Amino acid sequence: MSSVDRDEPWTIPLVAVTVDLAVFTILEDRFSVLLVERGIQPDLGSLALPGGFLATADEDLATAAARELAEETGLDPNRIHWEQLATYGRPDRDPRRRVVTVCYLALVPSPPSPSPGGDARQAGWHPVDEILADPGALAFDHGEILADAVERARGKLEYTTVATSFCGPDFTVSELRHVYETVWNRRLDPRNFQRKVLTVPDFLTPTGGSTTRNGGRPAALYRPGPAQLIQLPILRTRADLKPGAGD
Repeated sequence: MSSVDRDEPWTIPLVAVTVDLAVFTILEDRFSVLLVERGIQPDLGSLALPGGFLATADEDLATAAARELAEETGLDPNRIHWEQLATYGRPDRDPRRRVVTVCYLALVPSPPSPSPGGDARQAGWHPVDEILADPGALAFDHGEILADAVERARGKLEYTTVATSFCGPDFTVSELRHVYETVWNRRLDPRNFQRKVLTVPDFLTPTGGSTTRNGGRPAALYRPGPAQLIQLPILRTRADLKPGAGD
């Protein structure tokens, strides 16, 4: 039952709208997230997801997210994978006023050094596992948002081909496996993994070339194929773990 008093005239509530960004990469062999240090109150000095209010009442949400992504990372939104994650609107999530935020998730390979903008005084990449060890240290409800974004990213690797978003223009199966191992924080059996990804239709497209950049014998190079979904998911199960490995 609504708590609105029907005897009083109803007016449209004044609600502010923001966009937040959960931007992930693999940096120094660790699954990492872009965070900024807030330069203003509330939560002055706290780490937070980058983002901000709509520039105008007419700005589209996706346009605002793309603008914030470019401003905070210097990345071209047209060249990376990004998507809407969820909307968060708990009444007390921002002490300034009622604020609803729409969060977007982005996956980027080889990111440039971020530069802070707006009300952020610093920006940098942080290992996900370290931040999730104390999610309450993030500003607002960004710990909750980050946890949701991490699970979305990990889950998407199971049933989509988005893992290639972390790779360069061409890559080996071993390099792709390293993406899965880093994001999932577990080791995978190399033979099982290679068999799975090479039997998924249109997951990978051979370039015809090879490389020895990781040492050892020449390894075949691939680029992303046209497939977006994996019909038989690559699941995070113990059956995929390398013998003797743990979670």
